[in-house]
Amino acid sequence: MNSTATSERVGMKIYISADMEGVAGITSVEQTNPVGQPEYARSCELMTGEVNAACEGAFAAGAKEILVNDSHWNMRNIIHEQLPPQVRLIRGSPKPLSMNQGIDPTFAAAVYIGYHGGAGTQDAVLDHTYTSDELYEVIINGQPCSEARINAAVAGTFGIPVVFLSGDQSACADARSFLPWVETVEVKRAIGRYAADSLSPKEARAAIRSGIERALSGAKARGAQPYRFDSPVVLELRFTSTVKADMAALLPGAERIGGRHIRYAHEDFLTVFRAFRAIMTLGGAVD
Repeated sequence: MNSTATSERVGMKIYISADMEGVAGITSVEQTNPVGQPEYARSCELMTGEVNAACEGAFAAGAKEILVNDSHWNMRNIIHEQLPPQVRLIRGSPKPLSMNQGIDPTFAAAVYIGYHGGAGTQDAVLDHTYTSDELYEVIINGQPCSEARINAAVAGTFGIPVVFLSGDQSACADARSFLPWVETVEVKRAIGRYAADSLSPKEARAAIRSGIERALSGAKARGAQPYRFDSPVVLELRFTSTVKADMAALLPGAERIGGRHIRYAHEDFLTVFRAFRAIMTLGGAVD
């Protein structure tokens, strides 16, 4: 490692957003549901193991500070004492920025662990975008959106590039489609929504550890930059039922353009993101 590269990373602060569906060995809703499911505790161990590996890789690359945001379901999944002791953890829900809580302009880069394909993606384990109960499709500026794309744009509003993502092959391909510089690690190959050919936890963690070290060490050379949507930002949401759209349309500024179809537009992406969360909440209030 040359002295210039070392000096560029002095004091490097890294943000990690961690989900569960893209973790090696996880293929079912029962594994990811914290409410009364016997397999869930083991999934927390698997998720924590991959986040721990990510932290180790970031420290090896020169990180001095790491903030982890638990981003799955009720956001109380990661076992803090199993992470390196100096790592800070944001835990619990609801949070204003949800999967992006805690990110700010002081971070050098963002990393996504355990991410999954967006709603409607073929050959993607547990595909959805923020919620499978309410949303059938999320489109921004004409592009179908995964959580990774939406969250990368949130990071981009703070000037932070996303440099790494782990998950199944579809999540990795999605990330590379709009973040051409991103380092990805495929920890499993989805066979369908509920089946996958997975690496062992040990191999997945080793791959994540080395992948993040490569990503952070080579981000500048690979042209990593903040991801942003062009303005104005046009959000379109297709709900799973008309009654959910009935409620979502109550948000000021939301436009009902179909039975299950809501549109919201604004010049500022963070305003659109906040509206996105509010619209989902309204839609989720009814069955």
